[in-house]
Amino acid sequence: MAKWQLDTILDQALEYIANNVTQETVCSAQPANYTEAVTTFMLARKTGLTSGSFTLGNGDTSGRKLSIGQQPTIPVSNGGTATHVALCSGSVLLYVTTCTPQPITGGNTVTIPAWDIEIADAS
Repeated sequence: MAKWQLDTILDQALEYIANNVTQETVCSAQPANYTEAVTTFMLARKTGLTSGSFTLGNGDTSGRKLSIGQQPTIPVSNGGTATHVALCSGSVLLYVTTCTPQPITGGNTVTIPAWDIEIADAS
C-alpha cells in the first residue's frame, strides 16, 4: 500500500515558519540557539521579514516547499566566512541551512539569494 499525506499537513509546518520569521542572519558557524544566530556567529542580519517574504508551493520533486525571497544589500556587522543562514522569530531560532562558504568583510553589504525549504511527500 502506498503512503500519502494531505498537503495541508506539510503546509502548516512551512506556514509556521513564514508567519513567524522576523529576521534572517548570515552566520560564520551553525547556530544551535537564538543567541548564537544573532550574536555569537552573526555576520549580517536582515530584520523586518514578513509573511510576504515567502511563497508556498509544490516541491521540486514532491511534497511542498517554502521559497524565501532574495534579501539584497544587508549591512555586514562582523567580518568572517559565511557558512550558514538562520531564520529567527522573536527570541527563537526556527531554521538553519548551509550556504556556499564565502568571506565577507565588515562595513560592506551581502545579498542572501532566494532559497527554499522543502518537505518531501511521505514515502
